[in-house]
Amino acid sequence: MCGIIAYIGDKPATPRLIEGLRRVEYRGYDSAGVAVLGEDGIWLRKSTGRVEELSRLVGEGTKSTVGMAHTRWATHGGVTVQNAHPHLDVTGRIAVVHNGIIENMHELKAKLQAEGTVFRSETDTEILPHLIRHYYEGDPLKAVLRALEDVRGTYGIGVLFADHPDMIIAARNGSPLVIGLGEGETVLGSDPQAIVAHTRRVIYLDDREVAVLTRQGCQVHKLDGRKVAQRQQVLDQDWGLAEKGQFQNFMLKEIYEQPESIRRCLSGRIQIDDGNAKLGGLNMSPRELVAVGGVVNLGCGTSYHAGMVGAMALEHLARVPARAEIASEFRYRHPIVSRESVYFAVSQSGETADTLGAVEEVTLKGGQCMGIVNVVGSTIARNCGQGVYVHSGPEVAVASTKAFTSQMSALMAFTLMLARTRNLSLEQGQQVARALLDIPNRVQEYLDAPGPIDEVVASVIHARYVLFLGRAFSYPVALEGALKLKEVAYVPCEGYPAGEMKHGPIAMLEKGTPVIFLAPTDAHREKAISNMKEVQARGANLIVVHNAGDAEMASIANVSIPIPVVPAYLTPFLTVLPLQLLAYRAGLALGRDIDKPRNLAKSVTVE
Repeated sequence: MCGIIAYIGDKPATPRLIEGLRRVEYRGYDSAGVAVLGEDGIWLRKSTGRVEELSRLVGEGTKSTVGMAHTRWATHGGVTVQNAHPHLDVTGRIAVVHNGIIENMHELKAKLQAEGTVFRSETDTEILPHLIRHYYEGDPLKAVLRALEDVRGTYGIGVLFADHPDMIIAARNGSPLVIGLGEGETVLGSDPQAIVAHTRRVIYLDDREVAVLTRQGCQVHKLDGRKVAQRQQVLDQDWGLAEKGQFQNFMLKEIYEQPESIRRCLSGRIQIDDGNAKLGGLNMSPRELVAVGGVVNLGCGTSYHAGMVGAMALEHLARVPARAEIASEFRYRHPIVSRESVYFAVSQSGETADTLGAVEEVTLKGGQCMGIVNVVGSTIARNCGQGVYVHSGPEVAVASTKAFTSQMSALMAFTLMLARTRNLSLEQGQQVARALLDIPNRVQEYLDAPGPIDEVVASVIHARYVLFLGRAFSYPVALEGALKLKEVAYVPCEGYPAGEMKHGPIAMLEKGTPVIFLAPTDAHREKAISNMKEVQARGANLIVVHNAGDAEMASIANVSIPIPVVPAYLTPFLTVLPLQLLAYRAGLALGRDIDKPRNLAKSVTVE
């Protein structure tokens, strides 16, 4: 959730550290700091707020070519300069930046305080520089390894020693770190975005690994000191494209990138002639597909909603038992893991801690887990070994948009694969394949003429409560629409299955309450109309997203938003679009920080 950038090379470190922090601003944070090696020790500057405030504070910095920086998302202690990273030991000659949580914080802190250590912050992170100092006898790597033996919890850390200006030490356990290998420089980041300005040759650290970074490269060790062989990868070109271009915000840019991101995800995978799909990363033969007894999609937030749509499609088209599970709950309820089922870990970043925990639980119990992720080389991708990259490109806005439709695209491709081994004929498979490949065109068609979104914005921005309703494939989209409006505009709202409305939420309706009903033409159309009548009878302001050409739906609605016609199982690709635009424009109207909403982080790497 926090951001780390460290640099050792032949150029001034400070401007490169600030530039790296700007590249990871989208992760979400509340304070930032930078530490570089100076002639007399470690030069440290910290501030609360945005990177721009830190940039003004540090100015041009020093001429030092070694340093590290951090953006913090508070877990232990309030948002203060004292709690911001980097943190120093008592001598001021060891600095640490840290992502994660030290679970035995109180035990270690009591031990260090008993030895006379005085703490300056409320954070768990400050334990690390003091603990490293405790074990330091001239060898920085040994001191870090020994300190980490005492630590329980998750961490991605960078360590700077004033006495050793020729190295930076990094270590990872449960919190991502990537090392970039340049010409005469080496860069450490918590995210590929932090290092793409320097190089695309990278090494992803695995859990319980420690790396020594020098200007010439790095050497990776296990926590027991054993050396690890080099395993370089090359970053996808897309990681260099995270710029807003002509758009005011990244969120709007990413909404309008969806025709292309969906097309990229499906390209080369959907085969019209065979009425089938091919997902090479799954390595599943037709015989193995036939043997699948069920599918479970694991995800959090937007990824969970995409998993819900995917599960519904699997049951609808492939007639295979399928469900979506909230990953943060899955691992703690002692789940029954079926060896006949396939488990998909759905995550944009591939680093979501709760989803990683679910992967570990499935694997521990003998299940087969595969990843559906956007970031090549991410931890979920590496831990699963098999899976699908959605190829949506960098998603910078905290509120996910194009990742949602890309994840659905990958799940639909798998659905077609599974359905063709079961109950879909060649002709039926071809129909599904054509419909899938046509989705980017229909998404573009809607975005070119989005309808009266601003009229809906005027209704919701001062509402005490907004209700999103949908049935079947529209229910997960109702959840996603409510999530987006909460994330971006901070408007109180909830998504609900329309059939459940009269079992509770109807009590919230009063004159003028905005009710956003997703009602594309499907088998539930008549039931949906009945629900709309119930809503209007309570004086609510009814906003209906419906198929273009459905005159009856348009006549019922107070505000009508038509979408292009597609098969019912593909309607989430279209019904979600006006909800994304609504959240964006409502946030804009209310003066919110669109790309970096309060209290949120892009990549949730702590539980």
